[in-house]
Amino acid sequence: MPVTDAFFQQLAEVGHDPRLCRVRGSIRFDIREGDRLRQWLLTIDHGQLRVSPHGGPAQAVLKLSSEVAEAMIRGEMNGLSAMLRGEILVDGDLALALRMGRLFPAPAIAREAGHPWARR
Repeated sequence: MPVTDAFFQQLAEVGHDPRLCRVRGSIRFDIREGDRLRQWLLTIDHGQLRVSPHGGPAQAVLKLSSEVAEAMIRGEMNGLSAMLRGEILVDGDLALALRMGRLFPAPAIAREAGHPWARR
């Protein structure tokens, strides 16, 4: 299973993240892999997470490559730094997009906690 699929599937299975208990909104991830575009729609309602592997309207849209997405999921890249370098483009609610950084592991945490998508 691709790293991004596993990440979004895990978010769907968790269902609730207390770090986002004050967040409401929808974020669409447009992840490009070559000629292919994968879209994931994440809806957050006070920490309650809903994930859909389909596009749709969202308050914030993050456009990034599969390489950048996988590096963030593995904790090898910081999302804010990637935005500043232009590796992630954000349309819509920037504050909401920045809050998504809470969902991605920090480099040391990903490896130490044994996340299934972290490189060994």
